[in-house]
Amino acid sequence: MIGVIVTGHGSFASGIYSSVKLLAGKPEHFLAVDFTQEDTTDDIEYKLRDAIKEISCDSILLLTDVISGTPYKESLEMQEKFSGDKKIEVVTGVNLGMVLQINLARGYVNNVTDLADLAVEEGRRNIIRYEKG
Repeated sequence: MIGVIVTGHGSFASGIYSSVKLLAGKPEHFLAVDFTQEDTTDDIEYKLRDAIKEISCDSILLLTDVISGTPYKESLEMQEKFSGDKKIEVVTGVNLGMVLQINLARGYVNNVTDLADLAVEEGRRNIIRYEKG
């Protein structure tokens, strides 16, 4: 199974995790890493490193909240640091619909690059503007 780590500013990651758990049950090999106001760049680096080590999967999809933010930048650093040990894909711009779908898809998608592509596709599909008819 492909591991999933969600990270973001404030309690974003733990909020996504909580929502997935509520809607789909407790996910396996799925961790949340929050970047709180009290955290430094070093803190998020250590948290992400520990989470990657904790997940006992060779492939990990690392999801972040916004591009260019500290969690995103540190996720890219982790992708590079662990490149010899684990296959890590990073996707940013996370929304709940995306995470729900990829959590289910991990049961049949065995390639982390394919799962990352699915995440982007599902993320886009879950963003619409309602127009009253």
